[in-house]
Amino acid sequence: MDMQLVTPTRATPDTPAITDDEAAALARTTVNLFRAWQLTDAEACTLLGGMAKRTWARWKDGQIGRIDRDLRMRMALLMGIHKGLRYLFRDPERGYAWIRKPNAAFEGRSALDVMLRGEMTDLIALRDWLNAERGAW
Repeated sequence: MDMQLVTPTRATPDTPAITDDEAAALARTTVNLFRAWQLTDAEACTLLGGMAKRTWARWKDGQIGRIDRDLRMRMALLMGIHKGLRYLFRDPERGYAWIRKPNAAFEGRSALDVMLRGEMTDLIALRDWLNAERGAW
């Protein structure tokens, strides 16, 4: 049997990190998205990984503080979900309303119900489902 040397895969991919300026822009955009989705403060805080209500209130007032890596990732996933909905629905309002509608693909739950389970993996699964539905894979 002829053995070949395998080239090791780097543990850290070459994808750039989200900068502080990009994270602040994501935060402002997330506030606007959640307004369009008509989320309650409790729903918003859950989607943002259990953010404190006081912190969410400051965000809505435009006072964005330090944003950790996990929160940056959550917001990026939410933007991916928003992007998928914009591709699927020509009318943005239909996409905004869709997140609350029961869906057979989610065993009768809404996309919002799926996201409100609170895990980052739920956001990933929904983003991936939307990408598959729109043929992005």
